[in-house]
Amino acid sequence: MSKYVQDEKPPITEGAQNWLEQEARSQEDRYKEIVAEMDGIEGDREQWYAEFLEIIQTKGFSVTGDERRAISKEELPEKPDRPDAMRVVW
Repeated sequence: MSKYVQDEKPPITEGAQNWLEQEARSQEDRYKEIVAEMDGIEGDREQWYAEFLEIIQTKGFSVTGDERRAISKEELPEKPDRPDAMRVVW
């Protein structure tokens, strides 16, 4: 069987390994901050969704050019009945 260049990985230096670990910790910290911020504005987001749904039912949305179409209440999706229904960051 022939050998390919991509099959031979160079060894990871201690400095590179330390950098990788530090970078992973840094990204996890940033992720936690983002999740906390998104969870903190959940009430505001629910209000924004309600306002949006009201707008598309009353004013409608642009279908093409200057043509608008209102969405009926029957066409609106229902909010899922689960605790993470409003979660943005996974």
